[in-house]
Amino acid sequence: MSDKQQKQTAQAGSCPRVDIGGQAVMEGVMMKGPDAIAIAVRRPDNTIVVKRDDYVPLSKKHKWMGWPFVRGIVNMATMLVSGMKTLEDSTNMLGVMDEEPTKFEKWLAKKLGKGIDKIVMAVAVVLAVILSVGLFIALPSLVERGLVALSAPAWAVTLVGGVVKILILVGYMIFCGCVPDVRRTFMYHGAEHKTVYCHEHDLPLTPENAQRFTTLHPRCGTSFLLIVFLISIVLAMVVNLGSIHNYFLRLLAHLAMLPIVAGISYEVLKGLAHHDNPVTRALRWPGLQMQRLTTRQPDDGMVECAIAAMNAALYGLPEHAPRTPEGYAVLLSYAESDPAWVPAKAPETTPEASAE
Repeated sequence: MSDKQQKQTAQAGSCPRVDIGGQAVMEGVMMKGPDAIAIAVRRPDNTIVVKRDDYVPLSKKHKWMGWPFVRGIVNMATMLVSGMKTLEDSTNMLGVMDEEPTKFEKWLAKKLGKGIDKIVMAVAVVLAVILSVGLFIALPSLVERGLVALSAPAWAVTLVGGVVKILILVGYMIFCGCVPDVRRTFMYHGAEHKTVYCHEHDLPLTPENAQRFTTLHPRCGTSFLLIVFLISIVLAMVVNLGSIHNYFLRLLAHLAMLPIVAGISYEVLKGLAHHDNPVTRALRWPGLQMQRLTTRQPDDGMVECAIAAMNAALYGLPEHAPRTPEGYAVLLSYAESDPAWVPAKAPETTPEASAE
């Protein structure tokens, strides 16, 4: 790669058509390869613990789920559930949350015939949906209701409501960044992006190579959220949503439009990420700047976790690595995740040395 190309890449331009996804988790990173998902976390003893699960994309099971616009809706729904499960798995892998279930949790699990972990995850998903709807749909709709009461024009109602959504999103991200544990997760988010860039540009996966890249990536979920909000403003203006005076009808209309917005936004995100010209650079710039709120510069140890997750997702768990009772691979170094890594041979002892 030339110096000019490196500089352009380091400033977060486009990415090639190699869509390796990822997610920052507690003290680690998840990477999703073509046919597997891997999570790597660093335990307090400084070892890297890696988990890998095979998966088949829904688009391979049902081709229509891979159609343009439809795939964005499917992706949004599946990521909500899988994202929660990934966070739960990473917490379990750390081995620091071995609390005894409460009597209520045991009773609920017995009554429903489900495992406690499944119940907790279901509750978390429901609460996340309620929080999202409340913050980003119900609350802005109250602002829109006030503007309607003031006889504001429909376009102004929609525009102000959309701006309020974006301001709430920015405020929420800033608040999260003030929490120490979340700030560390944002650092792992940066490590994930750097490692994905390194892989996309066919460089050996090492901390030195990955650290050359920026923490801002055009396919990031943060950029997707901003695109969703912007597309929702445009679509709401097209259908003249601001002319609906009834608060609950307008709220239902926003919810009904959400799948359509998600489908369009997904295609826009992919299109901007895979094309590099003055127009696409200008259009993806706001999303990249938004990522400054959700990513931080990682240290080398965090990048090592991301590399271990990437290698496991692409090549499998190292056969030589010892396993925990749960089946996690335990690595002393990120280099052990590389399929080309060969364990060092123990030095041979000569008869003279043995006699001594």
